Amino acid sequence: MSQSRPESATDAKTLAKQVTGELALPEQPYAPKRSTRSIVGSVATHAVLIITSIVLVFPILWIVFSSFKSNAEIQNTTIELFPSQPTLQNYVNILTDPTHQYPFWSWAGNSFGVAFATMIIGVSIALPAAYALSRFEFLGKQGVLLSFLITQMFPGALLLVPLYRLFTDLGLLGHPYALVIAYATTSLPFSVYMMKNFFDAVPKELDQAGLVDGLGPFGVFWRIITPLTIPGIAVVAFFNFMNAWNEFMLARAFLTDNTSLTLPVGLQSFVFAFGVDWGRLTAASLLVTIPVFILFVWAQRYLITGLTGGSVKG
Repeated sequence: MSQSRPESATDAKTLAKQVTGELALPEQPYAPKRSTRSIVGSVATHAVLIITSIVLVFPILWIVFSSFKSNAEIQNTTIELFPSQPTLQNYVNILTDPTHQYPFWSWAGNSFGVAFATMIIGVSIALPAAYALSRFEFLGKQGVLLSFLITQMFPGALLLVPLYRLFTDLGLLGHPYALVIAYATTSLPFSVYMMKNFFDAVPKELDQAGLVDGLGPFGVFWRIITPLTIPGIAVVAFFNFMNAWNEFMLARAFLTDNTSLTLPVGLQSFVFAFGVDWGRLTAASLLVTIPVFILFVWAQRYLITGLTGGSVKG
């Protein structure tokens, strides 16, 4: 049997190179070297990030280390970050209150009670409202959503005078109940919008399956849909708690008795007309962050999932 011959001279040369192993390998893609400009840009970017981090972290470090200094050392004209003679006296003065002028434990109890009640009430109202806006069609639905959006455009200071008049007429001025009502209602638009995004992400077929199995609308909402939106509930609960825990303006206007103050307003007591008790102020500032830090660590896995899901759904 005769062997097939190459049809052209070019094919013959290619065949010869394949036989002898001289056929060149495919050219590798060209990898350009890193230019000097890109190196300078990377160094500049890292330098800016480092400087920004130092600027942001330095005030926190100053508060931490100043809480272990005496007032004389804090007010020294020579600025030193680290305490020369660390002491826990500032924390002792805050927690034991030897002068009975700064009831820190009463302030902490008021803040926790107001924040916890705001969280429970805010979540309890936001969940059914968001579920109704997500699942049902009714007259005025778009108007309700638009009203929630519009209320978020106005600053909180505009609500101060109307709420003050309202709580004065209701006899709630000076009581923590006024703060709970104000915080829960002002946080409601964000809470409803956040939870609506999560309810929209749950297939409606699950609602129909629950109804077929004999559950009512509330049973479907409570036993099927709500457990699937735990990350969103964690975000809303954390937001409501943080908003009530850190708020100052409304608490300063509505609370008058020293023992009924919340922590943000109570910390103002360490600022006098002609000076500041820096030792107690820095120590109390660190103590205020502990409950929020513990809550954040506990709910961290839910918060990351909830914030990510709530930002892309809807």
